[in-house]
Amino acid sequence: MIWVLFWVFLVVIRGVHGGNVTYDGRSLIIGGSRKILFSGSIHYTRSTPEMWPSLIAKAKRGGLDVIQTEVFWNVHEPVQGQYNFRGRYDLVGFLKEIKAQGMYACLRIGPFIEAEWSYGGLPIWLRDVPRIVFRSDNEPFKFYMQNHTTMIVNLMKAEGLYASQGGPIILSQIENEYRNVENAFHSKGPPYVRWAANMAVGQQTGVPWIMCKQDDAPDPVINTCNGRNCGETFAGPNSPSKPSLWTENWTMRYQVYGVEPRIRSAEDIAFAVALFIAKKGSYVNYYMYHGGTNFGRSASSYVTTSYYDQAPLDEYGMVRQPTWGHLKELHAAIKLCSETLLWGTPSNFSLGQLQEAHIFRRQSGECVAFLSNSDRRNSATVTFRNLSYELPPRSISILPDCKCVIFNTAKVSTQITQRLATSRQMFNLSERWLNFMDGIPKFRENTIKANALLNQINIAKDASDYLWYICSYNHTPADVQPILHVETQAHAIHAFINNKFVGSAHGSYGLPSFTFESPISLNAGENNISLLSVSVGLPDSGAFLESRVLGLRNVRIQGTTHGSQDLTNYSWGYQVGLMGEELQIYRDQGSRLVEWKSIDVGSTHQPLMWYKTTFDAPAGNEPVTLNLGSMGKGEAWINGNSIGRYWVLFQTAKGIPSQTLYHVPRYFLIPSGNLLVIFEEIGGDPLQISINTICTPRVCSHVSESHPSSSVGPPRVQLRCPPGRTITTVDFASFGTPLGDCRNYSMGSCHSTKSLAVAEKACLGKKSCSISLSTSKFGGDPCPGASKALLVDATCN
Repeated sequence: MIWVLFWVFLVVIRGVHGGNVTYDGRSLIIGGSRKILFSGSIHYTRSTPEMWPSLIAKAKRGGLDVIQTEVFWNVHEPVQGQYNFRGRYDLVGFLKEIKAQGMYACLRIGPFIEAEWSYGGLPIWLRDVPRIVFRSDNEPFKFYMQNHTTMIVNLMKAEGLYASQGGPIILSQIENEYRNVENAFHSKGPPYVRWAANMAVGQQTGVPWIMCKQDDAPDPVINTCNGRNCGETFAGPNSPSKPSLWTENWTMRYQVYGVEPRIRSAEDIAFAVALFIAKKGSYVNYYMYHGGTNFGRSASSYVTTSYYDQAPLDEYGMVRQPTWGHLKELHAAIKLCSETLLWGTPSNFSLGQLQEAHIFRRQSGECVAFLSNSDRRNSATVTFRNLSYELPPRSISILPDCKCVIFNTAKVSTQITQRLATSRQMFNLSERWLNFMDGIPKFRENTIKANALLNQINIAKDASDYLWYICSYNHTPADVQPILHVETQAHAIHAFINNKFVGSAHGSYGLPSFTFESPISLNAGENNISLLSVSVGLPDSGAFLESRVLGLRNVRIQGTTHGSQDLTNYSWGYQVGLMGEELQIYRDQGSRLVEWKSIDVGSTHQPLMWYKTTFDAPAGNEPVTLNLGSMGKGEAWINGNSIGRYWVLFQTAKGIPSQTLYHVPRYFLIPSGNLLVIFEEIGGDPLQISINTICTPRVCSHVSESHPSSSVGPPRVQLRCPPGRTITTVDFASFGTPLGDCRNYSMGSCHSTKSLAVAEKACLGKKSCSISLSTSKFGGDPCPGASKALLVDATCN
């Protein structure tokens, strides 16, 4: 018995402190034990070091075991041979925080990562390597890819961060969704896959390597699934000796400017996870669990600054209910069954046309069942083991003993929260602002010249979103109104003739080019044509990224004495970026290098305008945002830190800006005298800008007798306020048959008149409260024979 206890002790210790991670056809094996693991993507670059402990802690409380992150090559090596692992880029510090909180990590090295990150994470200097072809059986690319991979692996080893060293990293990823582009490389694709796998395995990390969406991943690399419904779409591992892993369960669709957000419900996410586990899945990662913020110019083409705000942890790191809570309950239900799921014999059979039972049985008698209804519209009543079960549309019930339901994916009992932005400081006094108009370059002032329209990526080298194309045009007046015609593969353009603004135009996500046309006034003789080409992020996906083109492709003036004058092959001058960028006037020292002026009514709504002011940090610890709803398009800085691009004028089909609130991490703030600098491309009104704080004052919960928890006790409404707040009002309470849900409710035909009094007694003045769905609690049954529910909506202050 002593030896048995000693062996168990060793296994536990090994599981805590690491050991080589292996796998079999059922799951990853850590410390000698099979594991069902829930993971969440949190990117260190899209949050701040002060946020990391809270984000990781909330993920752990939500039932996660693993934090997954990409590694962002272009921020770590922005200049060849010069490395940056400081501040938000402190990958080692982030992983050590994961370890400190007792969680595992999955490190997706890539080095191509996509991730809606500019250039898919590849450094721009790679384009200048002679004869390079990215992500192909190409010696120059493989040389630099191996160098970077080895550098990251050696850094992890030096810090003892692999599980084989007692660290948190249990998985590493090489490449990313290469199967999407593999055929484009023809004979150069498959050898690259084999080389990448061998190169990675040769790093000898002591943990498995994975390739996502790569059904030809060579052994021993594990092929994994990405998508919304891998339980339905994944063909499975390409070897019976590999486990079924889901590396990206998309919690929403990332948002791009001008496109409506595609929100995914907690119920739909939970159904997909339960189905994947029911089909022998053993690892599920939520992409994203916390999306965060695309600070600076880090977002890829047209992607908004706010990233995956609808994830279980929102952009600011606050718990988003009901998604976070509903998934937490799902994780707990599955973990309760994990031994039987991992060691039981699976089987499945039909319960109806769109209904199915997935069963796991052990020889010792334990039994777990997942009863699924794939019908998206209709509920179904099924019979399983001589018992009847009601399955809502597109739902799965989990039965840990093949008898009692403890969780149904479509029945949400966790509270729902609603976010509120409160204005804390307005900048509506003109005397608070100073402005500075950036310069419009002339042809003679530029040293870069070419008799062609050059590729913006090659010239700007990602040093700026902006590239000026300037030419001098000699005009002979004609009777026809001249029209400037520009065809461009940039994302936006602003046109100036002789320093006067002519107009702007922009493209949209998914379209490779657009055309700008505008009537113009030309002087007889020489005219200066200045065209500001704008990039809103570099592309992040597809084959042959090294050959991508941005910028102007064709320029002509219609209505000349010759009919149409093609300027495409004229002599063009080029200027990378803006004067204000070069001088860094968004920093305190740089701002002293230019002459700022007081603003008046006539100096707002002007293009190419810089604005600056100062403000004090709002009291408390609630998240801070900058409301830029009155502005057009540009970028904003706080104390020299870019909080990202804004593009308020690019609205969705419903006439709604894609984003108006921009996250200002408290990590960027000092108590007073914070410097706010904004560059406005098109023209906006800074007097309407405000500093806001974000909170979740509304909490609501809705449970019914049919909720699975009724099989193990009465279901309960549970409400919890954000930290530092208490329940001050109960806005609605109904025990009976309330209609709708927390998103939209009303009183039903059956209602206990004591509902409000009971809820107020239980909740007012408290940080949290719990009310059981019990007739005795409400002084009797208001409608005998009817299935009853309880809905309570309250406000926290």
